[in-house]
Amino acid sequence: MDHFQQLRVLEAMLFAAAAPVPVKTIVDRMPEEADVKALLEELKGIYANRGVHLCRIGKGWAFRTAPDLAPHLRVENTVTRRMSRAAIETLAIIAYHQPITRAEIEEMRGVALSRGTLDLLLEAGWIRPRGRRRTAGRPVTWGTSENFLDHFGLETVDALPGVDELKAAGLLDRKPGFGPLSEIREQPTTEETDESAPDEEELSAEEAVEADFGDDPGPEDAAGEAPAAGGEAAESPEQDERPTAEVVDLPQFARSRGGE
Repeated sequence: MDHFQQLRVLEAMLFAAAAPVPVKTIVDRMPEEADVKALLEELKGIYANRGVHLCRIGKGWAFRTAPDLAPHLRVENTVTRRMSRAAIETLAIIAYHQPITRAEIEEMRGVALSRGTLDLLLEAGWIRPRGRRRTAGRPVTWGTSENFLDHFGLETVDALPGVDELKAAGLLDRKPGFGPLSEIREQPTTEETDESAPDEEELSAEEAVEADFGDDPGPEDAAGEAPAAGGEAAESPEQDERPTAEVVDLPQFARSRGGE
């Protein structure tokens, strides 16, 4: 086998390999008279100014793309991240009851609202801070954004489907007692709510989240959400003591009546 043919065999061997080829493997496959080291250096020089380079990687050799071409070969893929159930519920409540405060969202869901849930909706660009409610504590209110309408193909929030439409599509439980969302269309729309609960002081998304959560990051995910304050599972010690006092006093009152 002449020198040119040996060079071709070496080139084909390296090109067809899925991983760097060790020098020992190359020596075993090449003819005995072949100077593998010289062939590798010659082949490396041939590809020095091309789109692929022959590179030594550890104890093996392999073809790799030229480093200066990396910007032209970069491919960006959009990864769709599935929203959690907590985020979907929160988005639905905000869409149908906006402007709404964090406390009102927690009251409807029955669990504490995670800071990560709002961050996810803000990152998607579907909600925005509406301002502060003119009530005690001046809580931040939330509403949907233009991106929300554009993503779901809506002209206004009034175009959101009602209870009957959701039931007909099989997206809502037909049984009574579904909860606050079962009467979503009975609630005032965005324009009506704005008049009944005016807001003020425009806030950025970061300022609104800090104002709502402060230094407390809240639960990390929806699975670990704690019951909201005022929920059935969160009773204060005073509430536990009152029934005990009534149980103790009731028999004493009955005995006194019986004694009369």
